Amino acid sequence: MTPRLHYGTPAKILHWLVVALLAIQYPIGWLMPDLHANTPPGTPMILHISFGLTILALIVVRFVWRLTHPVAPESSLPPWQRLSSEAVHWALYVMVLATTITGWLFASFRGWSVSYFYLFQLPMLAARNPAGNRAIDGLHQASEWLLLILIVVHVGAALAHIFVYRDRVMQRMLPG
Repeated sequence: MTPRLHYGTPAKILHWLVVALLAIQYPIGWLMPDLHANTPPGTPMILHISFGLTILALIVVRFVWRLTHPVAPESSLPPWQRLSSEAVHWALYVMVLATTITGWLFASFRGWSVSYFYLFQLPMLAARNPAGNRAIDGLHQASEWLLLILIVVHVGAALAHIFVYRDRVMQRMLPG
């Protein structure tokens, strides 16, 4: 398939949906009460897991869309910017996947039977495992911070293209 110059409407919708859900997800994760050894998942955790799984589904669809509907790199960018842009984009995909999957594993290792927005039960990815839970909790926290750093880099680059370089790179992902 020949790469296009701009992202299509489906890619833009998926991108901005993930952005909106991450803007909801991070505060829920940070503001929910600490979980102790035998704490059952309460509403904040059910919401956190449900939003996380929604993000996981959307990022998988977005990834498949990106592979099947490639967009050509902005030709006006210097090579170092094209390369760093591609690297950050692929790292964002990897870290969203890592963060959401480690979150689901965290719930599974805790032995939680969780529901998706109280609508239906989710399968567990693993059996209850306290040692695995401690390890995956650390990985989940590390991946959420690395994802946040990548988001800041991505947003910073977008703002630089608007206010410093004053080019039309950001227009490729804006609606319209």
